[in-house]
Amino acid sequence: MNHLNTKRWFVSVDIIYTVHAEEQRKERNIEKVWIEEAIVSPDYTAREGNKYLVTKKLNGHAIEVVYVKEKYLKIITVYWV
Repeated sequence: MNHLNTKRWFVSVDIIYTVHAEEQRKERNIEKVWIEEAIVSPDYTAREGNKYLVTKKLNGHAIEVVYVKEKYLKIITVYWV
């Protein structure tokens, strides 16, 4: 599991990837560090309950990450936009 430490959070947060998210991440050549950067410092955030959609511009491109926040972060999917 990856651990995400940020100035906004006081403790480490476990990040898990669904099988779908991991397959899509690899197929789309999206690095885990980019996903974590999108979560920590998004350019856009939408929320419905405990489900989040974040967008982050990276090197002239943008990724979107959909995740669920509970005691950990569960990455549902990630893709280029």
